[in-house]
Amino acid sequence: MKTKIYGIDGNKKSALDLPIIFDEEIRPDIIKRAVEAEQANRRQPYGPAKRAGMRHATESLGKGQGLSRVQRYTQHGNRAAESPPNVGGRRAHPPKPEKDRSKKVNKKERAKARRSALAATSEKNLVVGRGHKFDEEIDFPIIVEKDIEEIKKTQDAIEFLKKIGVYADIERAKKGKKIRAGKGKLRGRKYKKPVSLLVVLSKDSKGIEAFSNLAGISVKSPDEVSVEDLAPGGEMGRLTIFSENAIQKMEGW
Repeated sequence: MKTKIYGIDGNKKSALDLPIIFDEEIRPDIIKRAVEAEQANRRQPYGPAKRAGMRHATESLGKGQGLSRVQRYTQHGNRAAESPPNVGGRRAHPPKPEKDRSKKVNKKERAKARRSALAATSEKNLVVGRGHKFDEEIDFPIIVEKDIEEIKKTQDAIEFLKKIGVYADIERAKKGKKIRAGKGKLRGRKYKKPVSLLVVLSKDSKGIEAFSNLAGISVKSPDEVSVEDLAPGGEMGRLTIFSENAIQKMEGW
């Protein structure tokens, strides 16, 4: 099966034999499992300190005092302390930092998920289903000549994306930026942004910096692309642009 290669002027140029990797069976179940494992393995251990809420001088008054038999301060009046229902007391069932929250996926299963997620990027109906915006006439998968890797300026990258017909998706991601609900605002992740394009270029190519500045875009080399890059949140069909050089390196997947 052949597909057209786009030039950096946005026009279709020479034809290319589509790598056999795009014929892989699409398996949503395996993709979802691999993405969940990547997310789980990225989590950091969390939980209170071992002695949190228990660092007080206390004693119990015992029975017959007309008071509940909880631990009470020995030096600050007779206020109750340490027990879970009390102010400043320990938590009853806190999360344990030593708990193993990681998930295992077989190597072959992970490789299968990555190939399957890559094949899903060539299915137009799946890309539309993820909510991406692009021109109707565009062919999938989107493969661009190697000159894309020589783009140095973000403005040149914008012009290229407009010519090829996918810049509407960058605008969608830009408009969708919103303030996060909850305490995450205080923890270095104030904003939530929609996911836009994935651009796959050769390692150390000049185009990496030019595309990285745009809203929602991820730029990866063929060796760095993971299942989560191709199917964020386990939802396959991410709008993806490949350079000609990158496609050649991905044939060995």
